[in-house]
Amino acid sequence: QVQLVESGGGLVQAGGSLRLSCAASGRTFSSYAMGWFRQAPGKERNFVAAINWSGGSTYYGDSVKGRFTISRDNAKKTLYLQMNSLKPEDTAVYYCAADKGGGTKISISEYDYWGQGTQVTVSS
Repeated sequence: QVQLVESGGGLVQAGGSLRLSCAASGRTFSSYAMGWFRQAPGKERNFVAAINWSGGSTYYGDSVKGRFTISRDNAKKTLYLQMNSLKPEDTAVYYCAADKGGGTKISISEYDYWGQGTQVTVSS
């Protein structure tokens, strides 16, 4: 069992940066693949980025590639999402998720545990 708690969201102007964190509890964080998803009002939850258990493999959605960076610190049981060059269309609730499988996954259905989300609002 893993509990996930996101933090770091907030209000930022277009072109600015934010770093989200996802703190995990439980003993097996280092064996889980992790991902970030986001959901804008009235829209489906979409894939943002994923990272495998070791941090050696990452994958990004097309809309964030080159602007966002996913990383993890297994010793601290924490997942990060560095978001640069933010755009108003990045406004959403951001969720972290854990997958017991270990490899990078992009499908919502493949993740086993979810955090409660953190709001990111980008003003124009």
